Amino acid sequence: MNGLSGLNNNKKLQRDHWIIISVVALTIVMIVLRIFLNEKGRISPDSIRFMRFANVLPVIDNTTTPLGYPLILKFFSYFTFSEFWSSKIVGILSYLSMVYFAWKKNFYFREVVLTGGLFSFVSIFAATLSESFTLLFVFLLLYVSQGVIHQKYNFRKGTLLLTLALLAIFNVRYSGLFIMGASFLFGVLSVKKSYGKQFIISSLIGFIFIVLYKFLFIDTFNETYLDGALEIAHYPTSKLIPEFFAGVATSFNPFIHMTDPGGSILNIGIYGIGAFTVLVLIYFMIKKRGTKHEMFFIITGVSGILCSFFIQYFYVVDPINYRLISMFTLPLWLFFFSKIKPILGMKTYLITFLSMGVGVAFMWMARGNYLENRAEAARYLKAENLEETPLLFYAENYEDGEAIDLAELFSTVQSNLTLTFKKEDTLQRNTLTKHKVLQKITLDENKYR
Repeated sequence: MNGLSGLNNNKKLQRDHWIIISVVALTIVMIVLRIFLNEKGRISPDSIRFMRFANVLPVIDNTTTPLGYPLILKFFSYFTFSEFWSSKIVGILSYLSMVYFAWKKNFYFREVVLTGGLFSFVSIFAATLSESFTLLFVFLLLYVSQGVIHQKYNFRKGTLLLTLALLAIFNVRYSGLFIMGASFLFGVLSVKKSYGKQFIISSLIGFIFIVLYKFLFIDTFNETYLDGALEIAHYPTSKLIPEFFAGVATSFNPFIHMTDPGGSILNIGIYGIGAFTVLVLIYFMIKKRGTKHEMFFIITGVSGILCSFFIQYFYVVDPINYRLISMFTLPLWLFFFSKIKPILGMKTYLITFLSMGVGVAFMWMARGNYLENRAEAARYLKAENLEETPLLFYAENYEDGEAIDLAELFSTVQSNLTLTFKKEDTLQRNTLTKHKVLQKITLDENKYR
């Protein structure tokens, strides 16, 4: 009997092994498809700023973003000759680094594979945005926190590693401030333990760094940055609450993270699945006793999401969505999968496979040919002798969708591109407009919006 039992266990482990390899391989394929089947190569207005910043370094282009992500784009651009392709390498390497580290350290390995394959995370790793790089450092922080809590390091080394992880996150995304706050809160709640003091010290060092960063970096290059951001951040609660629930529901929908802007009945199902996932997660938090380090996961995730909501009253940010809170949903997804896998067993992988299936269907319906569009944009710049010229792209405002889309596309060819909303700029030779561009090129656009 023992021999048969051992044989069955070996077969299960072998099957699990091949499923994991399949999920990782399919995730990479999904990331690549997400890039090439998107008409603009997964670019947003924030991406324009990131790539321009990287392109002009060591000149400081802006203080809206920390230096971490532009610096890594600049580094890889020496090998790819393009900030756009650098960003795609960073995204894929961030995912693979998380998987490899999780496997090597035997730290939430299956949970990382399951989470990374969800369509929302595939979309993040495919995008030219700092979230993909941030997720890697958040995962490293989670690993270090486990080591500190379970006293795998001495006091000094644990404190140093925690501090470095917190600073690394902040230097890629300013919302790393919320993780410092979560670390401080966790430390206060665990102050009677030796590791509680480590979390408090590390977070306090982080807060001191932020104060110095404000005076030595932000004030040096853009003294009025915070004043301007704080002055215009006036959003009514009646607007913020629905956006919050919509953002959280889509972030925790394992299958689809987008809704129909027109408000179709499909949205009810999308929000419903996300809300159900949140309820299951809350059940696990209450009924399934988590380990000490999983309490840190929960505090980091929940407090980070709440801070992302309340900061909107004081600071200009986009509405809460899967991307903006991904660094906080990551620890919660890891916790979720760690608790549901003992219940569902091998069937847990179906969640990720179904998410991939929905993602493939979405990508096919919303497909556009990025490489063809990129070639058209490159031909236009060559014909106009603007290949090496810093560009402006005129749009009436951020709601001018067609102009913004074109600006995003052209920024993948010429990274030194700036959006302008001043009509007088259109008189300049290096200023592109949608009318100028669409007279001379034809694009393969997404017909399903």
